[in-house]
Amino acid sequence: MQTIKITSRSGMLLAFVAFCCTAISSGVYFLTKDKIEQVMIAQQRELLLQVIPQDYFTNDLTQDCYVPKTEALQNVDIQKICMAKKDGDITAYAFESVAHDGYSGDIRILVGMKPDGEVLGVRITEHHETPGLGDKIETRISDWILGFDHQVIKQDNLTEWAVKKDGGKFDQFTGATITPRAVVNQVKRSALAMLGNLPKEKE
Repeated sequence: MQTIKITSRSGMLLAFVAFCCTAISSGVYFLTKDKIEQVMIAQQRELLLQVIPQDYFTNDLTQDCYVPKTEALQNVDIQKICMAKKDGDITAYAFESVAHDGYSGDIRILVGMKPDGEVLGVRITEHHETPGLGDKIETRISDWILGFDHQVIKQDNLTEWAVKKDGGKFDQFTGATITPRAVVNQVKRSALAMLGNLPKEKE
């Protein structure tokens, strides 16, 4: 009987401790929720500004976004489109795309582009490429990604949109061609898909 009482008290104590931990965790979450969201929005704004300069828009880029229908974009994996507007006119687009043919898996790419096909900037938002080789697609490692700045894509220069090993104008990395090839090809595919289906207003 004594053993049963001790076990019962221990069980009640554990339940009380678990309740207290849950209550504290919930309280911390609700207290920090707004701050976390503000930090995330600030990070998104900072990243968008790297591919679309501030003088291209007066609207809130983080709020003027939507998820497109994949089939409308030739089944190219474009996950979100944000529209830059100035004086009511769309001046540029920022869109997130995914290259599925990276050396170590998916490479997530953010592209800023004008309606005429001029690429304003490209940034890598996530990847798992080999450190010291494929990670040169990051601005903190090299300036390779800046080679997309102000390059124009159109039907009569598509052959240029490839790494030099494939006859194009973009450098590959020493000992690592797959990664830059995947990025260049996906920027090309997604930009062409966008040009063929440029949205006029948010759907």
